[in-house]
Amino acid sequence: MQKSRRSRNRRRRNNKKTISVLPKHVFFLLLFITVAIVFVSYRFPNLLQPVRNGIESFIIPMQKGINVVGRSVSDRLDNFDTIKNLQKENEELKATVEALTMQNQQISQEKYELNSLQELYELDVKYPDYKKVAARIIARESNGWYNVFTIDKGSKDGIKENMNVMAGNGLVGLVVSVRNNSATVRSIIDDSSKVSGMFLKTSDTCIVSGDLNSMITDGRIKVSMISLDADINENDEIVTSHISDKFQQGILIGYVTDIKIDSSNMTKTAYLTPAVDFEHLDTVLIITELKESFELEDEE
Repeated sequence: MQKSRRSRNRRRRNNKKTISVLPKHVFFLLLFITVAIVFVSYRFPNLLQPVRNGIESFIIPMQKGINVVGRSVSDRLDNFDTIKNLQKENEELKATVEALTMQNQQISQEKYELNSLQELYELDVKYPDYKKVAARIIARESNGWYNVFTIDKGSKDGIKENMNVMAGNGLVGLVVSVRNNSATVRSIIDDSSKVSGMFLKTSDTCIVSGDLNSMITDGRIKVSMISLDADINENDEIVTSHISDKFQQGILIGYVTDIKIDSSNMTKTAYLTPAVDFEHLDTVLIITELKESFELEDEE
C-alpha cells in the first residue's frame, strides 16, 4: 500500500514541468510596468496622487534625516579641516616666534657688545698716553663677583705681570699671573689688594684696600691713611697716585664717601665707591706698559 502511494507521488513529480524565467523577461516586465506608470501618471495625474502622497510621506522624512546627518558629517569634516589648518598655523607661528626670539637675543647681545666696545673706546680716549690692548673675560670666581678673573690674552699677546687693567670708567686691577694664551687679574675689590691712591682735587694720598664682603654688602671698599688736614668732601675723586710702584698715575679708582676721623685722631678713614661695576664685566683694557719704577726694580 505504501509502496503504491510512493510510486504515484513520484510519477506526479515527474509529470510537473520546470518553469525557467530569463533575466531579459524580468527586464522587459519591469520596463513595461515603468512605462505604464509613467503613462498613467502623465495621462491621469490625479489617479496616482494618493500614491505620490504615500511615497512622499515616507521619503521626505527620510530625506530630511539624511540631510541632517549629511550636514553634521560635513560640519565635522569642515571642523576637522579647520583644526588641522589651525594646528599648522600654530606650528608656523611657533617657528616664527622662536626665530624672532633668537633674532632678538642676537640683537641684544650685539647691542651689549657694542656698548662694551663703546665704553672701552671712551676709556681709551680718556687715557691717550698709555698703549692698551682689549681682552675678553673667560672665567671668574664662583661668588659672582670679578675680584679674581681670567682673560683671553697672554704672553703671546705681550701681556706681563703687574700690567694695569681698566674697564668702565676706571681702574680694575693688576695682572698677577700670565700663561701663553691667558692671564689672571686680581681686582681692587679683592681682600688682598691695596692701591696707593690720591685725591684728584687736593693731591692728598691714601690707601685703597680691597674688601669683598663690604663690596657685596654696601657696594664700596675701604680707604685709609688720609691726612687729618686733607680738605676733602663727599664724592671727591680718588685716582692712582704718583708714588704707586705698580699702578700708572692718574687712573680713576672711584669716589669717596663716609669720611671720618679714625680712632687715633691722627688720620681720616673713608669708603670708596668704585668707578667700575665689578658685578658686570665682560671686556677689559690692559695697559701694555709697566710702571717705570717697577721696570727699574726688575732690571736691578
